[in-house]
Formats: sequence, C-alpha cells, structure tokens
Amino acid sequence: MHKLSYEEQSIITRGIIKAAVLMSEYGAESILIEQTAQRLGNVLGVSSVEISLIPSAIVLTTLKNGQSITTTRRVHHKPINMSIVCQIQNIVLKMEKKESQVNYDISYLYTILKQIEPNYYNRWLVVFMVGLACSSFAYLQGGDMIAVLVTFCASTVAMFTRQELAKKRFIMIIAFGITAFVATFIAGISKLYGLSSTPNIALAASVLLLAPGFAFVNSFLDSFKGYMMMGWGRWMDGIILTLATSVGIIFAITILGIKA
Repeated sequence: MHKLSYEEQSIITRGIIKAAVLMSEYGAESILIEQTAQRLGNVLGVSSVEISLIPSAIVLTTLKNGQSITTTRRVHHKPINMSIVCQIQNIVLKMEKKESQVNYDISYLYTILKQIEPNYYNRWLVVFMVGLACSSFAYLQGGDMIAVLVTFCASTVAMFTRQELAKKRFIMIIAFGITAFVATFIAGISKLYGLSSTPNIALAASVLLLAPGFAFVNSFLDSFKGYMMMGWGRWMDGIILTLATSVGIIFAITILGIKA
C-alpha cells in the first residue's frame, strides 16, 4: 500500500475540503457534501475521510496508515447555484472512472476547482420569467388583468433590483428587504389609485420571487438525515430572509398609507 508523506496528505486534505466548501457555499445538501468528500478521498488514496459540518465552517480529517490530518475552512454565504454542485459531481465521476489518459490526481483537482465558475442564465430572460411566473400566480388566484399586469411590472422591476444589488455585493438580508420594498411599492400603487379590483392579489404575488423555499427544503432534509446543526442553520437563514422581506413590505405599505 502506497504510503503518503505528511505533505502529500496535507495537499490532498486541502483539495478535498476546498471542494466541500464550494458545495456548501452554493447550497448542496449536507449528505451530498459528505459523500463527495469521502469519494474524493477514496480516489486520491486516503483510507477514510471524516467531516463535520456547521453553517459557518467545515472541519475535515483524512486518515492514512495511522497518519491523521485535520483542517478547517470558513464557509461564506453565497447565492444558491446548483451548477457549481453539478460541476463538482462531474469532476468526482471523471476521477472515479478514469476513462481518458488524463492523470486524475490532486493536481488535476486543484486545477479544475480553480476553473469552476457559476453558470448563469441570461439576466433579462430571468427577469422576464420571474415576472411571468408571478403574474401567472396572480391570474390563477383570480386577479383581474390590471392586477396581472401590475404584478408583472412589479416583479420584473424587483428582480432587476435584486440582480443589481447582488452585483454590488449587498448582503442578502438587505437585498431581500429592498427588493420587497420595491415590489410592494409598485404593486401598492394599483391599490392606492384604485386601478384594479383585486389589488391585494397583486401585492401578494409580486413578492413571490423572494420566497426562500430552497433554504427551508434543505433545512428539513438535513434535519431528517441527522445533520441537525446544518438544518437549524439553514432554517434560520430562511426565517431571517423572510423577516427581511416582511420588513420591506411593511415599510412600503406604511409609506403608501394603504391597508393591505
């Protein structure tokens, strides 16, 4: 059995935790992060990989021939992007299968992880589709055509605002609050001036783009599978974003002087 030097095992440990941190930052389920780290360790030649996950950090230990190396990395909160998670999964599959002449070692892992970037849809397509989704919900809830149109306008402007705030690196809590304010303010005009017979539907539907569904789903999945700290952390993320959205809505309604 090949014996790894301390330096070689340290490099492997840092490579594995780098992949795990990327997956955690972009919203991967906890059990998937753990399984991916263990599969990478197996491919790279360590006997076992032990990992501990909390919302703000990852602690990872590799074992080989009685030699143990532990490292810790900070996890920074980023917008959910499953393209990153899928790319890392593809890297692991390639390393496991070794189908080509590429030397799938730790150098390959470091190189390919540096090249990973999120794949984004065209921003204007996203703005349009979000507006269409929110206005469709307003229509399904019985909103009149004016309410549907107002919802489309409010949600598209709100989505554009959210994108701009993300570009300027506003923290998500502030971005959600401002976006909710913009959406509610625009939708509230229809009620303020009596443009629609169903203004409350427009008010409710225009902020649907801010529902933190992914955070809540992941929190329940993590909790059910035994990752209680991650589950509680992601649940609190969802709650805080919901509260930020509520503050933005209340602020807009107060300024407009309407009763939702």
